[in-house]
Amino acid sequence: MSFLKPDPPTPPNPIDTARASTGTNVSTAIANAFLNNVNQVTPTGSVSYNPTGSYSWTDPTTGTGYNIPTFTATQTLSPQQAAIQGQTEASQLNLAGMANQQSQRVANLLSNSLDTSNALAPGNPYWVSMQGVSPAITSYSAGGPIQSGLGPLGNITQTYAGPQDFGNDALSVQNAIMQRMNPSLQQNRQALQQQLADQGIRYGSQAYSDAMATFNQQENDARLGAVTQGYNVQQQLINEAAQQAAFQNEAQQQGYEQQLGQGQFANAAQQQQYQQNALQAQFYNAGQAQDLAQAQSTFNAFNAARNQWMQEQFALRNQPINEITSLLSGSQVSQPNFVQTPGSQIATTDIAGLINQNFNQQLSSYQQQSQNVNNLVGGILGLGAGALKASDERVKENITKVGTVFAAPDTQPKMGSVIGKEKLPIYQYSYKTDPASTMHIGPMAQDVERMDPKAVKTIGGVKHIDTSRVMGSILRAA
Repeated sequence: MSFLKPDPPTPPNPIDTARASTGTNVSTAIANAFLNNVNQVTPTGSVSYNPTGSYSWTDPTTGTGYNIPTFTATQTLSPQQAAIQGQTEASQLNLAGMANQQSQRVANLLSNSLDTSNALAPGNPYWVSMQGVSPAITSYSAGGPIQSGLGPLGNITQTYAGPQDFGNDALSVQNAIMQRMNPSLQQNRQALQQQLADQGIRYGSQAYSDAMATFNQQENDARLGAVTQGYNVQQQLINEAAQQAAFQNEAQQQGYEQQLGQGQFANAAQQQQYQQNALQAQFYNAGQAQDLAQAQSTFNAFNAARNQWMQEQFALRNQPINEITSLLSGSQVSQPNFVQTPGSQIATTDIAGLINQNFNQQLSSYQQQSQNVNNLVGGILGLGAGALKASDERVKENITKVGTVFAAPDTQPKMGSVIGKEKLPIYQYSYKTDPASTMHIGPMAQDVERMDPKAVKTIGGVKHIDTSRVMGSILRAA
């Protein structure tokens, strides 16, 4: 069981759309051609555009033929400019005749080769004035070898006699002093012991020990004095050896400085001689360069004179050709200049876009209608299969027609039914007995009864719709 929805819009034919678009473009182009071909009138002349013919063109896509107009631009000089043009053409004709006459002379001139037998001789690089120049000096005496070494001056004294060399001498001095002091020290020790005994100071007593300790200390001091005297003698001998080594090194240094001074003097003399030789060579080369420059100037002077003579000969040969070129350049025809007129451009109508836009609008409307139909049918089907629904327009209020649906009556319609496909009106309404005025969607019993009397039953004076009968007869597929 189904019902018939609204038919969808037919999509545009692409060939028809292309034909319409091409036709619009051709019409726009022709209109632009008539707008842009502006006739002009200037003080020097005028130009006019006129359609003088047409040609046929067939669109290869659609096969549609078009008749395209063609234009002719005609330029006309003003009377004054026409008179000037006549005079100019007459002058150009005269110049062209002169050029023709001159061309005969040029033909005779070009038939003979350029004669250079009387040209001046070029400069000869092997003339005596240049050949006698001596070669430049590229080397000179170095002035003798530089002194880079000195004669032998003896070795520098690196060491001299030290304490280890004069130790025996110090010991000899010490022994000599001790040998002289020992007898005296022995006598003094014996005298002290006798004195202590005479005084009654016994050996081993504290007084005896103290007196002997004092004497021993004095004896040690005397011995230390002898040792010191020996060290002093040793130090004196070391100082004398150091002074002797220093004297020898000073003598060696003096000899080195004397030889170094002699070497520096010899090198300075050699450098002076080298510089004198270099200056002499530079002076000689400068003289050679001056002689060469003079000879080169003579050579260039001869070549410059020859080149000037050649340029004069070329000028005599080229001048007739230049004259013909000048005469011919003055015979060119000039045309009047016209201003660039602003073009008027008519925008091309997007006919294809409009067709597609209209189709899209129709498709959108169809989709909305389909949605509405679905909502309406949903309201109808919401009655419930096999139920009797009070749908008498006399028990309803706030009635508004919202649309129609296609109905398919019985193939053998009864009295009051309509043969063929009809439209069943659908309404929005509320029941008079509903205090809330709830809105409902559905058909009226009177419209259903007109199509199928058996689909409507009267109960208590109120017409009810038999939903199962409606779906089986009115709303079934045709």
